[in-house]
Formats: sequence, C-alpha cells, structure tokens
Amino acid sequence: MNEITQILLSPQGDGCDSEELLPLVYNDLRRMAAARMACEAEGQTLQPTALVHDAWLRIFGNGDRRWQNRGHFFGEAAEAMRRILIERARRKSRLKHGHGWVRLDIDDIALAEATPDDKVLLINEALEHLEAEDPQRAKVVVMKFFGGLTNQEVAKILGVAERTVERQWAYAKAWLFQNIREQM
Repeated sequence: MNEITQILLSPQGDGCDSEELLPLVYNDLRRMAAARMACEAEGQTLQPTALVHDAWLRIFGNGDRRWQNRGHFFGEAAEAMRRILIERARRKSRLKHGHGWVRLDIDDIALAEATPDDKVLLINEALEHLEAEDPQRAKVVVMKFFGGLTNQEVAKILGVAERTVERQWAYAKAWLFQNIREQM
C-alpha cells in the first residue's frame, strides 16, 4: 500500500487526516483541475488552484469522511469539481438570463450561440439522465470530462481494464450527444 492509501484508510478518528493527505494529493488534484479548466472559455476567472481548494473544502468540510481506497477519493474529488463547475455555470446563466435585469424586446437583440457555461449545464443534465440509466458509465464521464483523467487512470480507479473504459467512454459520449441533441 502506498502512503496515500494508508492515510485514506487510517483508523484515526472518523476518517483520514486531511493535513497529512493534502501535500500528497495536491499535484494530482491540481492536474485534474487544470485539465478541466483548459476546456473552459477564455477570460475564465476561476483558476485551477481555486477549483482544487473549493473541492477540498467540499470533500473535508464536514470532517467525517471515510474512503474505501485511492480511487474512491479521486472519484469524489472529480465529482466535487463537477458540482462546483455546474453551480458556477448555473449562477452565471441565472445572471445572464435576467436575474435583476430589465427585459428587452426580442426583436431588438441578436441571439448568441450557446456559451461554454450553457454547454456545461446541458452536459450535466444529460449526465444526470445517464447516471439514472447507467451509473458506471456516468462515473467514467465525470472522471474524464470533469476530472480530466486519462483512460488508464480511470481504469485503475474503477478497477477495470483500460479497454472497458474506452468502450464505456465511447458509448457514454454517443449517448450524451444523442440526449443533448434531443433536448435542443
């Protein structure tokens, strides 16, 4: 067992010691966040470091977390990052769609194409439908799209073959594309 796994599984208190764990996983979490933030729009104000810190606070905010293994921890981190980005996109969308603004006549304005935040919301909605139908494939999407993990990393975390992740990712992408297309 490596040091990270030992800390995650340690019997101290109700869960692992976050002060010991952070220096060991910070670079991996930062890499995950940077991979995800690379897909965001130009001028994004949220930085990968802030995303990692927000996710860390969500993971350890209530103080009583138990981890089954390293994969479980990184899966939860990817899910926390996903939720932060979705909430941020919803907040921006709410502001963009009239929260406190004066209404204008539709004929007086030009319609813009979907922004990256709108796309994230569409993907999240479709992902929620996929999660209800096939939770394993939904986990693959969360880890790859929101966590920025490679097929090899996802396979290791989920304890499956890399080829299985490739098939699940291909299916999930097609399923999500079809679901999003039907929503539009």
